[in-house]
Parts: sequence; C-alpha cells; structure tokens
Amino acid sequence: MAVGKVTFTKAEREKLAQLLWLLNWISVLTGVILFSLGLFLRVEIQKRQEVMSDQEILYVPHMLITTGLVACCINFLGGKICYECTDTSKFLRWKLVLLPYIVCTFFFTFCVLVGALMCYSIRNQLEESLFLGLRNAMRYYKDTDTPGRCFLKRTVDLLQMQFQCCGNAGYRDWFHVQWISNRYLDMTSSDVRDRLRSNVEGKYLMDGVPFSCCSTLSPRPCIQQQVTNNSAHYNYRHQTEQLNLWRRGCRQALLDHYTSIMRSIGLIVLLIWLFELLVLTGVRYLQTAMENVLRLGNPDCESDGWILENSLAETARSNFNIIKNLGKCYQVDDDPNINPVS
Repeated sequence: MAVGKVTFTKAEREKLAQLLWLLNWISVLTGVILFSLGLFLRVEIQKRQEVMSDQEILYVPHMLITTGLVACCINFLGGKICYECTDTSKFLRWKLVLLPYIVCTFFFTFCVLVGALMCYSIRNQLEESLFLGLRNAMRYYKDTDTPGRCFLKRTVDLLQMQFQCCGNAGYRDWFHVQWISNRYLDMTSSDVRDRLRSNVEGKYLMDGVPFSCCSTLSPRPCIQQQVTNNSAHYNYRHQTEQLNLWRRGCRQALLDHYTSIMRSIGLIVLLIWLFELLVLTGVRYLQTAMENVLRLGNPDCESDGWILENSLAETARSNFNIIKNLGKCYQVDDDPNINPVS
C-alpha cells in the first residue's frame, strides 16, 4: 500500500508544478542565507582567533558555506525541472533524472539538518578551545617585545573591556601569571627581588590585575594592585565588599556570546531544513503523479502521487534485496567443478 497517496487532476498537477517552481526559487534564497550565515560565523570566530587554541571549530561555518552553495545549485535545477513538468511531453526529458535528483536532494536536506545540530553541539569544544586559548594569551600578555606575541596585550585588554570580563574563569587567574614584563620591573628593589626568588619559576607574581579588568560601573577608583590586602586601602574589605573589578571570567563571557549566535543560526538552519523537506516532498508527489500519467497514456486524466509506492517495511525489504543481489554479482564463484578458461 502506497504511503501518503494523493490523487491529482491535470489542473492540480499544473498548479503543484508552478508552486514548486516558486518554492525552489525561494529555496535558492535560503541557500544564500545559509552561505551568509556561515560566512558571518566564520568572521565572528576569526575575530577572536588569538584567544582560541585552534581553528578546528571552523568546520561548522565551512559546512554552512558549502551547504549554502549546494542549495543554490540544487534548487536552481529543481526550479527548472518543476517548470517543465507542467507539460507531459517536456517531462519525458527529465523522467530519468528526477529520481536521482530526489535522492541527492534527500541527502542534501540531511546535511542541512546535520549543520543545524552542529550549531547546538559545538559548545563543549568551543569552551575547551577558549580555555586553552585564553590561558596562553594571559601567559604571553607581558611579551610586548616578542614577535608574534606583541599584539596579545592589546587583544586581551580590548576583550576584557568589551565583554566586561576579567581573566579566564575570574580575576584571580591573573594572580598566577606574570603579566608585567621584566623590563618594567625595578631589579634594584629588594621587594621585586624577593618576589622573584620566592617563586620556583622565577616569576613576578602579585595579587594585581591589568587596568582593563576595572569596572566602569564602580563609583570607587579602581583597586587593581594588592587586591587582597585590606590594609593597603582605606575602608576596604575584599572578602565582603563588592570589588570594582569585572567578576565574570572572559571564557564564560565569550562562551555566552558564541552560544547565543550558534543557537540563533541553528534555529534558522532548522527552519530552512523543514522548508527544504517540504519542497522535496512536493517534488516527489509531482514525480510520481507525472509517471503515472505516462503509464495511463492520457495526459488529461487523474493520476495518483505518493511518497513511497509501498509501505516502509516493504520498501526497506526491497532495497535490502537489491543491495544483496548487487553484492552477489561481485562474489567469486569457488565451485571446483568450474575450470577457468585457458
């Protein structure tokens, strides 16, 4: 028994073909949207590539870009096919092409769905990339004279001010890295020498943060040095008082930023997938209805269209047998009674 069987008159077949022609052109526009979303996401990721450990997450925008280009080509061809399917004589030239086209389009819509799911599943990988990237950026923050790293101080400062964040997970992360270059340390000072000697790796560590961690919302002048020393500042208790530093870590701030973008893009791609699936279903109905017209031999008669000619179980069994028979064609006959031709 056919799945989704619908009977079409000649006028209904023509209207269906015209509607699908229009929907395929709309699908070309959705392909442009997919391409644009992928390009936008790629640019957004590359803006912060200095604070990411690798660029493996670029596979998501690359897939969206590729899918968008393929969507434009497939739906342009689909529009041409549907336009000519209004005439039975013109349908004959596309008869052998239409079924492979539908199969390819089905796998394409599956790729669109995969692209949508990727936008929701990349969060953990993105978090790991940001964690490692920010850790390295903070480690090399002081290397303003080192080629290849001299830009990191400016990058991190702009990041912390723009996203109102501090450190990797929080402002205390700066206490564990030397973020002031040795060239700006007074080596004649006993305090500086003591700090360097007190650290196993010879780093100048202190309970201070860069100026970019200072909150612009605090009425009090920024306390960025000796943050944990209550006696160094008047009327100050760092354990209880609201610090005038950004409390949120930059990893969480960037993760929230990219997660918001990914979810929005994922929702749009999911809607595009549903639309493409609708168009594909319509093309399948048109194909089967037009093939039945050819079988009946009367272009003006009613014809049936369906999604599957048989039930799901019968279709699966039939396809399995086809694959099984194809496999047998390539098997070597091991019968000892058969002698090879000399």
